[in-house]
Amino acid sequence: MSHLAPLISDLALILITAGITTVLFKWMKQPVVLGYIVAGFLIGPHFFLLPSVADPGNITIWADIGIIFLLFALGLEFSFKRLITVGGTAAIATLINMGSMIVIGYFIGQLMGRTQVESLFLGGMLSMSSTTIIIKAFNDMGLQKKKFAGIVFGMLIVEDLAAILMMVLLSTIAVSKHVEETELLTSLLRLIFFIVIWFVSGIFLIPTLLKKVKRFLNDEMLLITAVGLCLGMVLFANVVGFSAALGAFIMGSILAETVESKRIEHLIDPLKNLFGAVFFVSVGMMIAPSVFVEHTWTILTLTAVVLVGRVIFATVGVLASGEGLKVSLQAGFSLAQIGEFSFIIAALGMQLGVIGNFFYPVIVTVSIVTTFTTPYFIRLAEPVHRRLAKVIPPKYGKLLNGFAIYKKINKQSAWSEVWRNVITSFFIFTTLALAMFFLSRQYITPFITAQLPNVYGKMLAAAVALLLMSPFLVGAMLPRRNMQSQIFKLLITQPGSHLHKVLFILLGLARIAIFLGFILMTLSPLFPNAKHVLALLSIPIMGILLLIEVHGSRPQKMMNIFLKNFNAKEHLEENSKAVNQQVTKDLLSQNVHVVEVEVLHNAPIVGQTLAELNFKQSTGVTVICIIRGAQRINVPKGSERIFPFDKIAVAGSDEEIQKFMHLTQEKILAHAPHESFNPIMISQLVIEKKSPVVGSSIKELKFREKTGCLIISIGRGSQMITEFSASFVLQEGDVLWLAGESKQLGAVEENLLATA
Repeated sequence: MSHLAPLISDLALILITAGITTVLFKWMKQPVVLGYIVAGFLIGPHFFLLPSVADPGNITIWADIGIIFLLFALGLEFSFKRLITVGGTAAIATLINMGSMIVIGYFIGQLMGRTQVESLFLGGMLSMSSTTIIIKAFNDMGLQKKKFAGIVFGMLIVEDLAAILMMVLLSTIAVSKHVEETELLTSLLRLIFFIVIWFVSGIFLIPTLLKKVKRFLNDEMLLITAVGLCLGMVLFANVVGFSAALGAFIMGSILAETVESKRIEHLIDPLKNLFGAVFFVSVGMMIAPSVFVEHTWTILTLTAVVLVGRVIFATVGVLASGEGLKVSLQAGFSLAQIGEFSFIIAALGMQLGVIGNFFYPVIVTVSIVTTFTTPYFIRLAEPVHRRLAKVIPPKYGKLLNGFAIYKKINKQSAWSEVWRNVITSFFIFTTLALAMFFLSRQYITPFITAQLPNVYGKMLAAAVALLLMSPFLVGAMLPRRNMQSQIFKLLITQPGSHLHKVLFILLGLARIAIFLGFILMTLSPLFPNAKHVLALLSIPIMGILLLIEVHGSRPQKMMNIFLKNFNAKEHLEENSKAVNQQVTKDLLSQNVHVVEVEVLHNAPIVGQTLAELNFKQSTGVTVICIIRGAQRINVPKGSERIFPFDKIAVAGSDEEIQKFMHLTQEKILAHAPHESFNPIMISQLVIEKKSPVVGSSIKELKFREKTGCLIISIGRGSQMITEFSASFVLQEGDVLWLAGESKQLGAVEENLLATA
């Protein structure tokens, strides 16, 4: 008998134990993540009543894969476009909340006598909320459609991106062993540069590739392609000096902008669950009871800091963004926990060897405690608001209601739209030109000059480099044609155009300077003794490149492809929505929700008309639209009936929408029938010689009406007849194959003569 590899036996032990514990935690209505952690403790080296993992090194590899798929799945749910649409509220609130917690965590670490690096890692751990726990709590408590829930989800999106940036910066600090502002800034700029390159290149190439091979992409091929792209980006990120987690997250966020994102997310989900389970089990394996006893006061202190600090700073952050006290408190109390990213940051610190071993179990314990308290803290927000509302003087009405509610709905000005497009295009093209410059300097130029070590080789290398950069330099210098006409129209017709003329002239000069700067940066290293000549030649070279690219329209075509790929998913989703997204956001600023709620197949409202239901009277909401498959019924009449799985778009306040959701998603309890259903049986009947049915057609016999059974086929000799009409004439020896309930079939066999 062959020996079973420890990897397989360890994986079997992990999954069996995790399966049992998660079932128990589900039964106790607790987060599954905690079940994984407990399973890890039970099979870890600090618990002796069960078998332990034989080779923890192999489990570390599985856990690393788990982090990759967790971050990839997080990227699929993330989307940079969603980051843009969450608006200033989430950005301001998250900046205040995370920044404050990082500072507090740093000072606590210093008071504990830890190093600067350990203190920064501790601050990072305390600054991250748990997306998994919050989503589960909101779903369990039916709060996912509340206004504050939308703000919390926006803050979690910003936190996800901030966490990725934080991991890269913390890795840089850990490697250098000290905190230096210049090094941090360099790392941050380098990170932003690579993120832009990866994202823009990915959006330009990957959706186009997926469209071309879409007809070949069944679920199997799409899964393999998505995982291959994920691991390819992980490998590339590692080669250029970034973490595997960053590569996985970036590829997920690129695929999140494609029309196949939901399908990929569905296919990746089992992989994420499997490897994610192994990661959280590996977290539990590091829990040591002796650490809890030794660091009890540290655990209690950090728990108090999380519960109090996160509530205060998250509330202040949401208040600072313009929301009212009630919404701010609800958001703040919802974020009073730490979770998955805190584990990942702790694991990163331990892998780099810059934090003590006690940090991991301490952070896990704090996470477990704050996870259990999350539902209670969410419920505590309203009583705290009622108490504060009584003591706050009426003159501070804006504090209670939020100054955002006093703002009018203002459409974006034409100038701001133009500037946003111009600056975005300029930034993207300049970054891509810089990428081509580094690519040429690092690889292409050395290769060409090595093959042709003379002046002709240098000229060829310069020409290749400039041609690679030229579409991006021209794209950065010249706006798209439709944007040029819009700018010209605004400069002539809009008030305040003199200021904009000056700004556009300055921007134009900056573009020319950047274009010439790229040319000189490319040529100067190749011809170091001819700098004055190159300065004179750079202008005609720029003119030649402009003529080549403008005539070919490559920059405009590339930008059009990028924008088409970038907006494809949004256009698809927007067409399927009942109400325009901008209108929804504008109404939300006035404390009016617009949501789409799907009607369950067995909801009590199914089959009734809107007039009979009278939602305005019963719940307070207004029905705006009904989406039924591909059909859209705008401003439906009272005679319109509700069908199963209809999506009803309604407008109303938080409380009104909660009433409506309860009504539309309430299930009718299925009562057990007093009698069991009679199943359909199959029987066969041979027509005897003396049977009166011989010579009669099926139509004449009225077989179905009289017997309640169906003839599904007829055997005649060695032939089986399945296609026959009502005029088919029965003969002696025919074998009738009948379908019906057992009672009717028995009656047919006993009373065939009577039925005739």
